Amino acid sequence: MSQDFIDYEEFARVDLRVGRVVKAERVPNSKKLLKLIVDLGSEERQILAGLAKWYKPEDLEGKLVIVVANLKPKRMAGLVSQGMILAAPCDEKEGKPVILTVEEEVKPGSKVC
Repeated sequence: MSQDFIDYEEFARVDLRVGRVVKAERVPNSKKLLKLIVDLGSEERQILAGLAKWYKPEDLEGKLVIVVANLKPKRMAGLVSQGMILAAPCDEKEGKPVILTVEEEVKPGSKVC
């Protein structure tokens, strides 16, 4: 695997936060997208995630997830996504993506370092 290294300053620009999924639902007219409302402590964000093939909305509600909080908003399926939920693997050819969650109770909005 080829490595494209970044320096610490580039990495420090990525704002990773713990978020709690407070609501999840399928996006109408989309087979892939789920609409998640995620509590980031000081605010709630709408995040669209291409996880509908593998996850039921009710299975995500209440989970503590890792969010890229400073990702530029993106319009998809007529809605705006205000962040990204981290999962692995990233390529669906490799199998079901597993959402990165927090094992112990952590306050929503906590910075991941």
